[in-house]
Amino acid sequence: MSTEQVEEGHVFVPKFDADGLIACIVTDAWSGEVLMLAHMNAEALGRTVESAEAWYYSRSRNALWRKGEKSGHTQRVVEMRTDCDQDALWIRVEQMGPGVCHTGRRTCFYRAVHLKESEGPAISLEFRDADKVFDPAQVYGEPPKE
Repeated sequence: MSTEQVEEGHVFVPKFDADGLIACIVTDAWSGEVLMLAHMNAEALGRTVESAEAWYYSRSRNALWRKGEKSGHTQRVVEMRTDCDQDALWIRVEQMGPGVCHTGRRTCFYRAVHLKESEGPAISLEFRDADKVFDPAQVYGEPPKE
């Protein structure tokens, strides 16, 4: 398929990386808040499209997983988009449950990196909107690698 067909056409041809994965940015469908970044393999992508529930591939566990299968904090997919060259996905989800992060927070993006021109030491992290919204020990028993 030509670059023009991929970038301007109507055919969905996701471009998986050498490991068979594609990056997926996940945002809250209503607030626009970035919730997480995950990866999908072909099976996870297919299950997500078929069920409108978010499925991912865990690189750390080398396993397919449905978001919320352990926590109950599932994600109903409202919309899925692909970028121009179809090597990344963006899904807008309705988040069921208080949070998505295995650390107990609403979002996985709860720390800011100090940039050189900002206040504070370079290459350090500052917690932002980092309050825990659930207790991961109660939900998972032990912290999972989601």
